[in-house]
Amino acid sequence: MADDPLLAWRPRFPSLEKCVHLISHSLGCVPAKAEEDLAEYFDLWSTRSITAWDEWIPEVSRAAARIEKIISAPAGTVAMHQNVSTVMSVLASCLDYRERPRVVYESLMFPTVSYVWKAEERRGAEVVLVPSSDGKTVDADAVCAAIDERTIAVPIQHVVFGTGFIQDVKKIAARAKAVGAHVILDCYQSVGTIPLDVVDLGVSFACGGSVKYLCGGPGAGWLYVRPDLIGQFEPRVTGWFGNAHPFAFTMPEQTYAEGVMRYLGGTPAIAALYQSRAGHAIIAEVGVSRIRDKSLAMTARAIALVDEHGFTLNSPREESRRGGSVVFDFVGAADVCRELNRRRFFCDHRPGVGIRIAPHFYTKAEELDLFFAEVQRIRG
Repeated sequence: MADDPLLAWRPRFPSLEKCVHLISHSLGCVPAKAEEDLAEYFDLWSTRSITAWDEWIPEVSRAAARIEKIISAPAGTVAMHQNVSTVMSVLASCLDYRERPRVVYESLMFPTVSYVWKAEERRGAEVVLVPSSDGKTVDADAVCAAIDERTIAVPIQHVVFGTGFIQDVKKIAARAKAVGAHVILDCYQSVGTIPLDVVDLGVSFACGGSVKYLCGGPGAGWLYVRPDLIGQFEPRVTGWFGNAHPFAFTMPEQTYAEGVMRYLGGTPAIAALYQSRAGHAIIAEVGVSRIRDKSLAMTARAIALVDEHGFTLNSPREESRRGGSVVFDFVGAADVCRELNRRRFFCDHRPGVGIRIAPHFYTKAEELDLFFAEVQRIRG
């Protein structure tokens, strides 16, 4: 990959010159412009005081529009939130379990999502965890078999966080739709590195955030709602920004906004929206399809290095099932990971699967070689 056109964007991330950053599946590198955008937020606060809200409130819709572009969602279908935990709580609060109590998801689910849905058992939900036969992948047929006419929600990951396995979302969504259930798709491990079309996938809801491949840092989560469902639900987890007229301060009952804003809660985390703006804009500028092409090439190179060093690969080899990360293991991997991070070779470790790395569009091919050489140096 000597001639890599995507490296033209690398200078926008100057901190990359001081480290080997292979952790975009967990925390994307910070764009230099984020500092400028946060300074704009600070300046508005400093110079305009309460009238800064005249600019801050429109930024909520502008941030949502940037996400809509990246996930190929229709205009007016995305609402901004702080994180996926909040989004899941809002959606769970929409549901009535008396006639359809089942909530189905895979046993490899990211824990925060499971915590939310297991807590719904207090309200009458029946949580069904579909086991993984190998601890790495999810059998879509097994998930579909667990979905029946008593199922109301199917919260699943697009890409399994621990292993980078891409699920067959369309198959699961089709099964859910056939019985009147709703797929809630967690896109956190795919948005920004795998092309997304939430309409084509056929899901009822989708969510994610900006911490990882979108290079936007924490606090700028988002929720997509299928257009025909927007007016159907009234979240119990709500707030004044979900009101039809927030600044009318009506009491005591909630009067929901007609559009997707009805899924908002309290005062938005405005600073996070400014912070995430540069990352969103750069991802849209580069183009996720081009990012995906490079990701596949770089992860293939990483897998070859895993094989060369005799490590155990715990992420998919098959391109159609491989997300943006490569996961590998060996005895003592957790200790090696800690030392790698101390030396600024940034990665992470997950119990049971090992070290996770994720080259992104700004990664140089030779950085993978440097990383694996450093692993060997640490291991002695």
